Amino acid sequence: MSPTVRKRRLGAELRRLRIECGLTGGQVAQRLLISQPKISRMENGHCAISPRDVRDLCALYGVTDQQILDSLMRMAKESAQQGWWNAYGDIPYSIYIGLETDAHSIRSFAPMVIPDLLQTPGYAQAVIEETIPLITVEQASNRLKVRLRRQHRIYDHADPLRLCVILDESTLRRVVGSPGLMREQLEHLNALSAEPHITVQVLPYSAGALPGAVGQFSTLSFADSPEAGVVYLEGSTSDLYLEKRSDLEHYEVIHAHLRARALSTDNTRHFISGLIGSYDGTRG
Repeated sequence: MSPTVRKRRLGAELRRLRIECGLTGGQVAQRLLISQPKISRMENGHCAISPRDVRDLCALYGVTDQQILDSLMRMAKESAQQGWWNAYGDIPYSIYIGLETDAHSIRSFAPMVIPDLLQTPGYAQAVIEETIPLITVEQASNRLKVRLRRQHRIYDHADPLRLCVILDESTLRRVVGSPGLMREQLEHLNALSAEPHITVQVLPYSAGALPGAVGQFSTLSFADSPEAGVVYLEGSTSDLYLEKRSDLEHYEVIHAHLRARALSTDNTRHFISGLIGSYDGTRG
């Protein structure tokens, strides 16, 4: 389990204990002389939770079961460990990478560019360089290395990450990098879509308006806790993570509607094959 997921699981358990003893976040903050935003960040897994924090919170919540205390303390220590991606410096979407690392399956909709996990190295490099203003050569190199390392999950034959991706037609027609890179990327997409754990479908222009004018999103599910999914909404300056069951169900319904309108997997491969020939030029 990645440190990110441990942190979020620990925060969820501490939230449950607080609610069971009938305290609000404000009351906890007042009694422990800390800020209420810190309580919220800890419970949402957005900041580190030290063993001392766990000890103080459990004492306030009246937790006396030593096994529960030991388990929470162990989670606090393990959540402080660094993920592999931390070696590459400041990666702004590190929370998402931690969740992706432990996810069992991901459903996503991509209306602008092909998702990171399905990108070729050339396409990924072009996306990074063309979409991030003022990025340095070192930053671009680190982001590319992280992106390619993340793709190991879909090549893990023992426990591959299951993907169900819906691509808006515009993602295939928008020339990223060069026509040669696009041709290579589309050939790569067709090859990946033949894998049993990867589903790729194209939502054609003829499908009409999108439900709720939805933008890019992903829903992540975890094998050991299927009810505790996460909705990831990527932003240009900050990302949003939704964990309420109602939010998860909302986006799952939207994904199902989009998938029903999209081309079948076989027709998607035929569609992509037809576009491949439209990209002239050498391969990337």
